[in-house]
Amino acid sequence: MPATPAPEVIHRPDERFDEFLLAAAATHPDHPAVVEYTDGAERVTTFRGLRETAERYAGQLDRFGLEIGERVMIVSDTSAEAVALVLACASRGLPFVPVSPETPAERRATIERLAEPALCLAADGEPETAVGHGRFGGGAIEVPRPPSRRARSRRAVTPTDTAYIIFTSGTTGRPKGVVMSHRAVVAFYRGMMAEGFVSVGDRVASTSPLQFDFSLLDIGMALGSGAAVAPVPRALLRWPTRFLKVLSVTRATHVNGVPSIWRQSLRHIPGRLADLPDLRGVLFCGEEFPLAELRHLQRLRPGIRLINCYGATESMAASFAEVPDPLPADVTHLSIGNGHRGTDILLLDAEGSPVEEEGVVGEMYLRSPALMTGYWGDADATDAALVADPLEPRSGQRLLRTGDLAFRGADGGLRFCGRRDSQVQIRGNRVEPAEVQRRLSAHSAVCEAAVVVSEGLDGEAELCAFVVLTDGAADTAESDLRAFCLRAMPAYMAPGVVRIVDSLPVNQHGKTDHRRLLAELLTDAA
Repeated sequence: MPATPAPEVIHRPDERFDEFLLAAAATHPDHPAVVEYTDGAERVTTFRGLRETAERYAGQLDRFGLEIGERVMIVSDTSAEAVALVLACASRGLPFVPVSPETPAERRATIERLAEPALCLAADGEPETAVGHGRFGGGAIEVPRPPSRRARSRRAVTPTDTAYIIFTSGTTGRPKGVVMSHRAVVAFYRGMMAEGFVSVGDRVASTSPLQFDFSLLDIGMALGSGAAVAPVPRALLRWPTRFLKVLSVTRATHVNGVPSIWRQSLRHIPGRLADLPDLRGVLFCGEEFPLAELRHLQRLRPGIRLINCYGATESMAASFAEVPDPLPADVTHLSIGNGHRGTDILLLDAEGSPVEEEGVVGEMYLRSPALMTGYWGDADATDAALVADPLEPRSGQRLLRTGDLAFRGADGGLRFCGRRDSQVQIRGNRVEPAEVQRRLSAHSAVCEAAVVVSEGLDGEAELCAFVVLTDGAADTAESDLRAFCLRAMPAYMAPGVVRIVDSLPVNQHGKTDHRRLLAELLTDAA
């Protein structure tokens, strides 16, 4: 007799972020929730265990008497303990602000200054002596100098309260905090689950750091479906043999991440990739998947389900599109679909009129219940991104102006084709070159700076900086300028190439001519 399928997870319509992710604890308490790779073996935390740890952390948080809405910065990679702490914060109405342990100290300090967290908790190391700084682990929170208790005016957490704030690269030269409510996150999770990617008993390997919204997508996809999330240790991602070992040991059925995580395995150990026993699905996002590599993956894993995910931090994601198997030879742009259930993507031309014709490029506007509340402490940027409904501005409804360009294919699905502004994707991470340029300009030896994007030797996008030095700064080395960037921003934001030049070329309008700078790079590489 065939095995009886496991019952589905039961969700209520009014769940908070934490309730949605822990719903499986009621129906599947002994199923794996988090599968961690450690010392060559798997370490499993069940839904029952995750809920109990989250409850212990929630009790620990209660000691501090924090008001609903006060922030908790969490400095950690994705782990069972970190997921439990995130759930505990959400249950108490305390927005969590995830930060990677790899974040440079200066950038971390900037995020802390902007978010003004009541607590800043790190996953390892000794607690700092600053007020509100401490560590977490084993269901316990240690804060040597806790914050002062204040009178509370709030009584209950509501779906419109903030669940988390994620800081991304911003055009103003400082990180930009995206504020997401419980209602928005759960609305996105429900729309994603309607796609039927995973089910009870599956295992979703997550390759994004906790500070990026796609790690929360992975966690929601897995836990919300009664599946397990399997975080891939960050240090092992760059080593294809170790990466595939993690997938094998944790018995990952699905892997989510940027396309570049597969490049080295496809090039150097395709046989081992083909032999993975459990892998059935791959969701990719953040950058284009080179079509030759995509076809190679399909040949290695016949029948594998490949999902192209499109979206931004301001909505976590907006659409999912299944890649045809096999991918037709004449395909040049992958479809991103037309929005997941509960969303609608509107395509407008430069005059604000809807674009219906096939092949005509327009800008995407997102109508969805899963939109951010706004940018933390930045009303102007919020108003620029959340705009009145272009079709009926009298309604009061707000749409997300994505800044992304697309055109409609013959099948009706959208094809992404670039940005309206200068924002770029570096190894799947959103980067504003203007922020990198401002950092370089802050160096005492720099008079002018310009940042362009080129294709590196490995075929991936790379930031390249051109710098004019101040008088008397001739002894400044290019490596010094890159190190200066690394002190304030993660490695993917720092320019891979820094060129010291006598002057920056300008165009007929007197602005820096980025095309000529890029041409110089191409000429040098020839």
